Amino acid sequence: MSQKKFNINELDFNDIGNWPQQAKVVFCVLIALVIMAVSWFLLTSGKREELATLERRETELRTEFEKEQGRAVNLEPLKQQLAQMEQVLQQMLRQLPSKTEMPDLIIDVSQTALSSGLVNELFEPEAEQVREFYAEKPIKLRMVGSYHQFGAFVSGVASLPRVVILTMHDINLKPKDPKTGINPASIRAGALELSGTVKTYRYLDEAEMEQQEKAAAEKAAAEQGGKP
Repeated sequence: MSQKKFNINELDFNDIGNWPQQAKVVFCVLIALVIMAVSWFLLTSGKREELATLERRETELRTEFEKEQGRAVNLEPLKQQLAQMEQVLQQMLRQLPSKTEMPDLIIDVSQTALSSGLVNELFEPEAEQVREFYAEKPIKLRMVGSYHQFGAFVSGVASLPRVVILTMHDINLKPKDPKTGINPASIRAGALELSGTVKTYRYLDEAEMEQQEKAAAEKAAAEQGGKP
């Protein structure tokens, strides 16, 4: 027995129960398709966003991995360069005066100034200041002389048998007032007065280095323990 064809315009959506069987089947199929489409959209929309997030994260991790891989490749050469730099630094430090040589060095610097014709109105070594891997010795000074005598002094210090590093701080160079000073009669006309502080440096011996490392470790431990 064949089913009657239906005209969609003749269907009453307020009376679905009296629809022809074929119309009901088609309507149910359409409803099922709509439900499936909505369900698929709701279920996969969140997954699509999650997938996009994971893809971005994958790209970031891949870029970070390539960056770290490049660093790892260069790590060994960098370690070798660092070891060479540390070795060169130690060699340079060893060229500085030792603790026992510092008193003689200070005397040599003072004598070099005198032999250059300068007048030492003040040459006062101050307390030594120990740094991480070296120690510095400030010296307050006030010297009087000519340009040529100051040049001879610098040249004389450079020619000392030991490597001497002098850094100048708060230096003031001005014409010398002939009426002032410890011996005004010895001051020539047109002389210059150089005053300020110079610092010379020495290397730390092994015992001092161990003490510095111990103090640094204790400081780091105290700071770490004080953190919340």
